[in-house]
Amino acid sequence: MTISVLLVDDQALLRAGFRALLSRAKTLAVVGEAASGEEAVSQAVQLRPDVVLMDIRMPGMNGIDATRHILRQLPATKVIILTTFDTDENVFDALRAGASGFLTKEVDLAELRRAVEVVAAGEALLSPSVTRRVVERFAHRPRPAASLHALTTRESEVVRLVATGLSNDEIAAALVISPLTVKTHITRAITKLGVRDRVQLVILAYEHGLVSSSPTDT
Repeated sequence: MTISVLLVDDQALLRAGFRALLSRAKTLAVVGEAASGEEAVSQAVQLRPDVVLMDIRMPGMNGIDATRHILRQLPATKVIILTTFDTDENVFDALRAGASGFLTKEVDLAELRRAVEVVAAGEALLSPSVTRRVVERFAHRPRPAASLHALTTRESEVVRLVATGLSNDEIAAALVISPLTVKTHITRAITKLGVRDRVQLVILAYEHGLVSSSPTDT
């Protein structure tokens, strides 16, 4: 199945570069381009892409607001944020807006293809070396974990390990359970907490003090 992609960046040269990369992957197809947030929203509603590659910094409506507008109208569409620096403070706000992950603009074909396929499949793009650092650095001060009381002890432990950047296989090994059981716990936690996906689960874990939010360089 071909995954449809909408490219959003105010620089035509960068859009051309990403289009060239994506054209080399048989499972991906660029269905449209946009140079602004407003155009991105319009194109997304018209084209209904599976995945939007979204720049943050654009004149007029920025990528964060565009992400919010798109996901409000097209909840099944996934957004991957494009950024020049992996420590861009705006990335955290974009994740809170509902983005499923982010990539730096220096991404190569293999990483780009994997990212698009991962989020199109309903997962979230969580890099232990990048996303965790951003979340830890820009998360709000932890609040009392009242909203986490719906979780069982095992679900809380799984969410805590997700927030540290571990994959399902790594969590399974740490808890001596199967990866399928890990996935079941994550799905139940997402449902109970009313969050969109794995990224939102991580943010909630940091915000509510399930994991320490002190900066790291992992």
